Amino acid sequence: MAGSDVLVLGAGLAGLSAARDLAAGGADVTVLEARARVGGRVEQVDVDGGRPVQLGGEVVGSLHTAYLQLVDELGLTLQPSYTAVPGATTFDLYEGVTRGDAFPFASAEERADYERVEREWAKLAASVDPADPWSHPDASRLDAVSFGQWLRSVDALPSTIRALEVEALALAAGSIERISLLADLRKQAVAGDGSFYSYELWESLQVTEGSAEVANRMAAELGDRIRLEAEVTRISVGPRCSVTLASGEQLEAEAVVWALPVTVANAIEIEGAHPERLQSLRHQRHALAAKVVAVYPRSIWADSGANGLLEGEYLLASTWPQRDGVLSALVPPERIGLQLALSEADRDDVVRDELERMYGPVARETTAIYHRIWATDPYTRGYVTQWWPGDVMRVGPLHGTHAPPFYVCGSDQWVAGYMEGAVRTGRSAASSALGGG
Repeated sequence: MAGSDVLVLGAGLAGLSAARDLAAGGADVTVLEARARVGGRVEQVDVDGGRPVQLGGEVVGSLHTAYLQLVDELGLTLQPSYTAVPGATTFDLYEGVTRGDAFPFASAEERADYERVEREWAKLAASVDPADPWSHPDASRLDAVSFGQWLRSVDALPSTIRALEVEALALAAGSIERISLLADLRKQAVAGDGSFYSYELWESLQVTEGSAEVANRMAAELGDRIRLEAEVTRISVGPRCSVTLASGEQLEAEAVVWALPVTVANAIEIEGAHPERLQSLRHQRHALAAKVVAVYPRSIWADSGANGLLEGEYLLASTWPQRDGVLSALVPPERIGLQLALSEADRDDVVRDELERMYGPVARETTAIYHRIWATDPYTRGYVTQWWPGDVMRVGPLHGTHAPPFYVCGSDQWVAGYMEGAVRTGRSAASSALGGG
């Protein structure tokens, strides 16, 4: 057996953030990563002589203070994201494609209803403590119903419900019919801006060098403390912790930092952790989603006056421009079966069909298309946490807390965006481990 003060499981943003701070604090740390690369759901490739193309997480906003601080520490820079791109937003609806500044309501009455419901929503969200939603006097009731059910309870018009479903699908975190009202209220309470979702607050910035450089630079600092292709199959938590790899090798440490997607926990044997804490961890769910990236010589969507941002009701529920000539898209849980039904040979053509409908025949002229099907990736098993009705209470207030020598962090630990959640909770786990708390 090999020994280390702390074993960090996972070399995504959470694990790397934790390991970096642990090493800086004097701990003997080893990071175990099942993949042959670092970064987890953050990944990039370079095309055309150095143009970075993001295949995973890309954008952040002003809410994401821990991530922004880390970017600064690593000597990286920020630039405006797609929110600064001029042009009209595209809506790919069943009755046809339209463009404009907002969802194409058919009348002023429909627009007024959306705004009325948004005001009621913001008022209710203001009553939720984002750090402790379980303390709300009506927490159980708010968690037991979906966002969609709440909309109907306040007599939202069908057009309002449809607009919000399209928005939800665009984010790929699950339909409004399968998302806990309390979970969505808590998310809005973090932003506190009074809107259903502010792209400016959540998604207005990106790392100029590419978001994967955040992971790469932390990995460079950690050097040989990272072990790649080291898949964990078993964890034993105790006075002396041990971790077993798929190869049969066992490693010992005084503490373990869990920085893996929660859905991966179901494939790993964990013993010695407090049963209630382990149950809380296993109760979380991931939205089974995918990302698609199409690369062009130039930003072809501008030909039609579009800014590249799209919300739709088909396979690709959203698109947005990540760079000149690079268009990202998400496949939400409600559409992932359509993507999985395609053979690999057919996937690119179906994507081109979708993009042609959105942006015209020139959209078929891709130079590359990348698919990242997180739903079936064995080391990811999903995208972001999907809070079904009842899940907030099922997971409970042990969510994201620590019980030495077992520390939990990751993008799944809701904070304010999944890259922010990874960095903030990774650094928090390291601080707790170094302080023994």
